[in-house]
Amino acid sequence: MKKFERRDFIKTSAILTAGSSALFFGCNGEKKNESVNIITNKKYEWKLVTAWPPHYPLLGEYAEKFTEMISRMSSGRLKIQVYGGGELVPPLETFDAVSQGLVEMGHSASYYWAGKLSASQFFTSVPFGMNSDQSNSWLNHGGGLKLWEEMYSPFNIIPFCCGNTGGQMGGWFGKEIHTISDIKGLKIRMAGLGGKIINKLGASTILSPGAELYTNLERGVIDALEWIGPYHDYLMGFQRIAPYYYYPGWQEPTGILELLINKNAFESLPIELQDMVRYSADAVNTQCLAEFNYRNAEYLEKIKSEGKVQLKKYSDELLKLFRETTHQIISEITAKDVMSKKVYESYSKFQKQITQWSDVAEINYL
Repeated sequence: MKKFERRDFIKTSAILTAGSSALFFGCNGEKKNESVNIITNKKYEWKLVTAWPPHYPLLGEYAEKFTEMISRMSSGRLKIQVYGGGELVPPLETFDAVSQGLVEMGHSASYYWAGKLSASQFFTSVPFGMNSDQSNSWLNHGGGLKLWEEMYSPFNIIPFCCGNTGGQMGGWFGKEIHTISDIKGLKIRMAGLGGKIINKLGASTILSPGAELYTNLERGVIDALEWIGPYHDYLMGFQRIAPYYYYPGWQEPTGILELLINKNAFESLPIELQDMVRYSADAVNTQCLAEFNYRNAEYLEKIKSEGKVQLKKYSDELLKLFRETTHQIISEITAKDVMSKKVYESYSKFQKQITQWSDVAEINYL
């Protein structure tokens, strides 16, 4: 080991004091370091795979910003190479790659793993559920994050919040949607619980990666889709092939993005590097949501001003039916899966409580 000079020891001690005594709050839990941590010059080189196309606006970009923050704060001691979906592993195999230790990190949305973990879909969004601020409160202070950690623990994964899309749009259609008969028989790209709901109502859902959506819609592989919001939808070009753009995004009132970390890899890091990971994920969680809101507002105005797309609101009749079917689907899921029941009980209890406060504090602005 390199022999330290006195000035090196003083410099290292200062970094240690700043790093290991800090409290980090946010969607990634509360951390307090009480043990002495010896900082070494050991360097780590990790890989992070995403469920998004390479360098994808905001989603992929914030995964890259996350790794850049850590590299700067650690003075290069922890370097993380980002791979877009398909560059190293297929987008929808991100979870397995992290779980098996093929890579150390992944960036995705938890509802992609509903096939193996039914309860995972509650950690991205719940139809007619809490918005982004309310969901963050549940995760931080209502026990949500601890349940998320418990669910992923058997898979050797630690989850962190690392971004948020905010509220989303209802979807793109080639025809007007008035009643449930207009939805029956359609092939729709819709992920998570929303997809199960429209399946129940007679549509067919197809889950495909973002990179394939435009081509699938253009060629008729799907008849309609929901992706995110005006910014990404416009960049994807959906306005060129689908004339009707529906709102509200009842299926995703928020869109929590997850950072997956292999548990063994994370625990091998010194404490101060672990804290840098937590801090960076929290920073991205805040900044990403802020930029999503900014970009979506900007591009909604752009879509409206171009006049090529008709912005449509789902009828009250349809929204009522969607809500009723949501309750049915969630009841079926929670009756079959113990973890889903545990998670949703926590979620719904918190939602009832925080909605009372939101109605008092924010109703005048909504």
